[in-house]
Amino acid sequence: MDKIFETEILIIGGGPAGCASAIELARAGRNVTIIDKADFPRDKCCGDGLTTDALRILERMGLKPTSVSNWNNIMNVVIHSPRGNVIELPLPKGQGQYAAIVPRLELDEQLLNLARDAGASIYTPVRFNSINQLDEHVAVTTSSGERILARYVIAADGIWSSVRKAVGAGISNYRGDWHAFRQYFSRTGPEAQHLRVWFEPDLLPGYMWLFPLPGQRANVGFGVLRGSRYEVGDLGKLWNNLLERPHIREVLGPKAVAEGTRKAWPIPTRLNELLPFIGRVHFVGDAIGAADPMTGEGIAQALRTGRSSAHAIIKSGPFKAQQAGELHQKTIAAELGHDHRFAGQLQKLLERSETTELALELANFNAWTRRNFARWMFEDYPRALVLTPNRWSSKIFNFDGAYQKNLNSGTTPETMTPITTGEIYG
Repeated sequence: MDKIFETEILIIGGGPAGCASAIELARAGRNVTIIDKADFPRDKCCGDGLTTDALRILERMGLKPTSVSNWNNIMNVVIHSPRGNVIELPLPKGQGQYAAIVPRLELDEQLLNLARDAGASIYTPVRFNSINQLDEHVAVTTSSGERILARYVIAADGIWSSVRKAVGAGISNYRGDWHAFRQYFSRTGPEAQHLRVWFEPDLLPGYMWLFPLPGQRANVGFGVLRGSRYEVGDLGKLWNNLLERPHIREVLGPKAVAEGTRKAWPIPTRLNELLPFIGRVHFVGDAIGAADPMTGEGIAQALRTGRSSAHAIIKSGPFKAQQAGELHQKTIAAELGHDHRFAGQLQKLLERSETTELALELANFNAWTRRNFARWMFEDYPRALVLTPNRWSSKIFNFDGAYQKNLNSGTTPETMTPITTGEIYG
């Protein structure tokens, strides 16, 4: 990279949010540059689960499941209630994919490849150092001394966003709203070939998960709310305790072997508190606290916020920065705001075993409730659908999943139109 470098849009962070922005912008003919402090492929602490919403967006972006060697399509979900009851929730068959498990090591690399193929310039490993906003452009310096001039900066640099701190828009001493913990296992047993969720009484409103991967492997972990009975220093001991519980060990299988190191990470869920833009700087993904307050899932939210910023910049052009920021903010509020608040309210209902048990009993009432509860869990339709009549549609319970049609049927990434809330949710 030259000492002074010019680009229309600089994206700081090459994860799903940053790549979603880059792909949209590059395909619209904009000059886009991504910098990331890591070299790819790189692991990212995550449950690796993709919801229906995430899958639909990835399909629209042109990502092919065949490009990811460990892509695992999920057809049903097994839930263990606080009292130990087992509920099987099927996802629709023959209508595409509604849930999948995809290691972030592979997913993020393929998204970065899509961004590169679209025309984005990518530089790694390059760290952000400082930022200076001027009237018609932004000046960014990197840790190695380069100075990058851009019309806009999209900060996709995670919960600890250095860009957000540099512009003074963070939350003091913020360390996330959830703690999550994850480890991969190999040689798992036959019961570990289904996606499983345990609502253990001592984890509520959190949960433990087992997300299966090909080759008898699984992503196994748990998430707990910050301020609950467990804090960061307790997570290691809690992990060992969870793995010793007979009903969990039985599912893992007697030959299951832990791989590599176990990892913990924070999850931010402050979408309605963190500013989505300041001047010519937009925030997306974890940098805007976009993860779901009820489940901690954040990939669909990262993709949506990344695309929102890109569309706002494309529509507003290089000189209407305030308009671009306000459009980004309006889109996020329309697509995620109601659902984020509603999920936060539901989170409180899951704090007690009794209410969690009741909710799962209602979900298990009949075949229709089981199927649609599974679809609701995986964001096939909005969390707050019942509270947002403007998104009601006669087809709301009949949308196909992702990848229903052949990706080579003539629809190419260049001709794909933006995905919007109205397009999916009616």
